[in-house]
Amino acid sequence: MSAILHLISHPDAAIDDPHGNLYSLNAWSEEIALQTAAEMDLWMYPAHWEVVTFLRAYYRDYGIARNARELLNLLCEKFAPCGGRRYLYQLFPGGPVNQASRIAGLPVPASSTDASSGYRH
Repeated sequence: MSAILHLISHPDAAIDDPHGNLYSLNAWSEEIALQTAAEMDLWMYPAHWEVVTFLRAYYRDYGIARNARELLNLLCEKFAPCGGRRYLYQLFPGGPVNQASRIAGLPVPASSTDASSGYRH
């Protein structure tokens, strides 16, 4: 059975929308994070998990960031001792906000990378 037919006949089986965002933040697990990272060709090391954990804690405490720049600035500040922006882009070459948010199972903030067109807004 094709993937689309499976989703039509088993709508409860879908855990994410067509854009890759989880329908329910409670559905997130480390296993799902590893699967998402693998789809992005990323290996998850402790440094990656530290960023993901920070994002999940931020979301829990403050909700979704107003925009990607705000969240990137917070990440750069938090990880400044490790190298800041350069360090974050080494961990997440597709963009630390976009990739780390998706791996963390969180909504990607506005003004993040648009994967469908290959550029940033």
